[in-house]
Amino acid sequence: MKKNFTKEYLSIPNLLGYFRIILLPIYLYVYINASSERDYYLAVLIIFLSFLSDFLDGKIARHFNMITDFGKILDPIADKITQGALALSFTFRYPAVAVLLAVFLIKEAVMGILGLYLLKQGVRTEGAKMHGKICTAILDATMFVLLLFHDIPVYFVYFLIIACILAIIISFILYMRQYHRQIKELANKGIH
Repeated sequence: MKKNFTKEYLSIPNLLGYFRIILLPIYLYVYINASSERDYYLAVLIIFLSFLSDFLDGKIARHFNMITDFGKILDPIADKITQGALALSFTFRYPAVAVLLAVFLIKEAVMGILGLYLLKQGVRTEGAKMHGKICTAILDATMFVLLLFHDIPVYFVYFLIIACILAIIISFILYMRQYHRQIKELANKGIH
């Protein structure tokens, strides 16, 4: 059965997802070139609009039965792109965030590749696990602190970065155990 293009790709929740992605280059430009408190507040406002649209897209999709297969992919991708853009922007103020960004990108790339491989093999993904949600919450809280308090002491920034890196590594290891188990099950069934 052919999907209705408008309902699948141009629903209000998906338009909000596109809006979130479009906001990111604007945010990056404003934050990286910020030279006054007003500029930083504008960057916070842009990210607040992104978070608000993220909240609304889920509420609208569930309330008005506008959940689409594409939206199930778009929303987490927009979440990860937002986290990556925030981390990237902070590397200009706090170079040590580059290590966090690298660890984040490696984790997401490996998980994305393995997830696509398993999907291609017909294995349904198990969805986000509690450790993944905790990792995301720690990362989001850190990004929020770095965004709102752009003049915090460097030692506190390092503490936040280390906490995020540890959370990412722990979550990554636990997800790799899950992927290993799923790939092993495929091998036992004779699927490669």
